[in-house]
Amino acid sequence: MTPLTGWGRYPRHASELITAASPADLPSLMASNSGFVARGNGRSYGDAAIGERITLCARGLNRIRAFDRASGRVRVEAGVLLSDLLDVVVPRGFFPPVVPGTKFVTIGGMIAADVHGKNHHRDGGFGDHVEAFTLALPDGRVVSCSRGENPELFTATIGGMGLTGTIIEAAFTLRPIETGWMRQTIHVASDLEEAMKALRDSSASTYSVAWVDCLARGKALGRSLIFAAEHATLHDLDALRPGTPTFPSAKLGRLLIPFDLPSLTLNRLSVSAFNELYFRAGAVKADYPHLVPWDPYFFPLDSIGNWNRIYGRCGFLQHQCVVPTDHAPAVLAEILDRISRRGTPSFLAVLKQLGPGHGDLSFPLEGFTLTLDLPVSDSAFALLDDLDRLVVEAGGRLYLAKDARQSPATFEAGYPGLARFKDVRQAIGAPGKISSHLSTRLGI
Repeated sequence: MTPLTGWGRYPRHASELITAASPADLPSLMASNSGFVARGNGRSYGDAAIGERITLCARGLNRIRAFDRASGRVRVEAGVLLSDLLDVVVPRGFFPPVVPGTKFVTIGGMIAADVHGKNHHRDGGFGDHVEAFTLALPDGRVVSCSRGENPELFTATIGGMGLTGTIIEAAFTLRPIETGWMRQTIHVASDLEEAMKALRDSSASTYSVAWVDCLARGKALGRSLIFAAEHATLHDLDALRPGTPTFPSAKLGRLLIPFDLPSLTLNRLSVSAFNELYFRAGAVKADYPHLVPWDPYFFPLDSIGNWNRIYGRCGFLQHQCVVPTDHAPAVLAEILDRISRRGTPSFLAVLKQLGPGHGDLSFPLEGFTLTLDLPVSDSAFALLDDLDRLVVEAGGRLYLAKDARQSPATFEAGYPGLARFKDVRQAIGAPGKISSHLSTRLGI
């Protein structure tokens, strides 16, 4: 048995680790075992990719099977890392339709979590762009799924956290880009109300996201920097930085965190100092367009190797909620106020606007999503329980790919498609066969 965790390093659960070296291995592995779930690169934050008894490592399914440079359509095995796909397609003038906040995830994981990016308000989640996939069912049968073939299984698998089967390969179409640069404009918001207005005003931009100073209080509660961006054109390069190479290198230097930092490293003083410097640095560049490479715009934390060690050996809890638009101002203000009054604040606070979601267990709904990081502690669990109640009362929910501790009651209140999802699981014989630590905890 191997002790496994998600990226947050909490909880830890012992599971037998079995590797599928190729797609041909999957049917027999799944038919002959029970209590398993597939695992990609282990970048879900909590316990979604930890099998209750067995964890099926799918990283061996790592081939790009087809890439049509005329249409941008790709067909890849589920264990392909997004970073590897980007290395291939960006220099050839293409970019995935949706990417999450890290490129060190697998394509199968992106489908299972129905990841959303900085463009959800315009383009939806990754699942909205998946055209088809093949899925190994609990008994080892392999079926094709699309919106026209096995549509209920297709919908349940997108955002289904691996609980309907193991994705073998998938097809989707990339978006064409002229350069590897982003034309970014930073807007400064003095409080949460201005930040939400700036995100709404930036809805015409393809990408937008707000960094929130979670320690600001009083009239400055929720002060933010909003980063709106487009894929830069050749004309943008000529206008803003003549002579710039069309595609910058993605092989940037990485700062490595070689050991677990002491738990006192992240305190009110250190986080406050960082936030002030970050806010001022962003404010200096505000309100005029400038160029940034695609890599740091989409994946800023990927430049820090093992950044999860910043929170110490006990790990951290990431709390990502979405609150419907009408209730978001009051609820998110209350959440930020409670966080700002804590002795150990959230090091990360990110605000985005989401559009409607699809999929039985997909996270997005039309509203605003706030992401917070807190080191694991008894007080953090108590605080997050209180925040969960605020979210549920407002008609919101928590993101399963980030969750490590929400209660079954919180989960059931937030996901009205749960009964339909369970029906699909029952129809394919998944109960008892496919079970993760998360599914057992939440009673899925």
